Amino acid sequence: MPILIDRDTRVVVQGITGRDGSFHARQMLAYGTKVVAGVVPGKGDERFDGAVPVFNTVAEAVEATGADTSVVYVPAAFAPDALYEAADSGIRLIVGITEGIPVLEMLKVVRYVRERGARLVGPNCPGLLSPGRSKVGIIPAQIAAPGNVGVVSRSGTLTYEIVWQLTRAGIGQSTCIGIGGDPIAGTTFVDCLEAFEADPETDAVVLIGEIGGTDEQEAAEVMRARMSKPAVAFIAGQTAPPGRRMGHAGAIVTGSAGTAAEKIAAVQAAGVPVAARPSDVVGLVREVCAAR
Repeated sequence: MPILIDRDTRVVVQGITGRDGSFHARQMLAYGTKVVAGVVPGKGDERFDGAVPVFNTVAEAVEATGADTSVVYVPAAFAPDALYEAADSGIRLIVGITEGIPVLEMLKVVRYVRERGARLVGPNCPGLLSPGRSKVGIIPAQIAAPGNVGVVSRSGTLTYEIVWQLTRAGIGQSTCIGIGGDPIAGTTFVDCLEAFEADPETDAVVLIGEIGGTDEQEAAEVMRARMSKPAVAFIAGQTAPPGRRMGHAGAIVTGSAGTAAEKIAAVQAAGVPVAARPSDVVGLVREVCAAR
């Protein structure tokens, strides 16, 4: 089974009539995701593409459709309120695609969501894809194939690159999840590794990290102490200059713990092979699966 989403996931799209929300809602619908509602304040009683009902609030959408998952395509200025609203409405999984939300705001949002028993993936993330089952977010469906390798990443574009490399090599995926690269994220590597470890359909895991923070070191400890399934990793940013932000708000090296070299050393010390290049991931996956 996939983690977090499956064929029965019922999705409400916050911001479904906006440029990004409408485009990706159509992509999700085309993939077979159960997009049961949209939410745009002031546009209640409309229908998106003549089929998906639009509501003024998430609470109305949940009550009318039984939605259990929300994906948020709302501008940064309004995204925190959209995340709060989803958590208050009984949504179990909130996927925050929006980038540019202030860190101090996200500190409050993450705590609020957790206190209400929901899970937040993101913000500033590509979301999730369970190949052949469901897509919540912006990961291109055509690059993935059903299989037994879980993929978790801080980088959206590297997720796409490595998933496509796996698919071209005939290695399918159980779930692909982009947790986002911001300093404050609702779901961590550790959360995903624990979920993959418990998933009977995941046989191996690919972890894609990057410079900044200590998430990869924490993941390494979990892979060493609490995972029986094989894993491989790739750490981006090996040539990044110290003190310069590289892509994500969280991808900035401010001390030795945040460097690619330190992260690679920690992951390798946990017995997990680290690819030198994204294209090397396929070979490492084959090796660890054959040795299992």
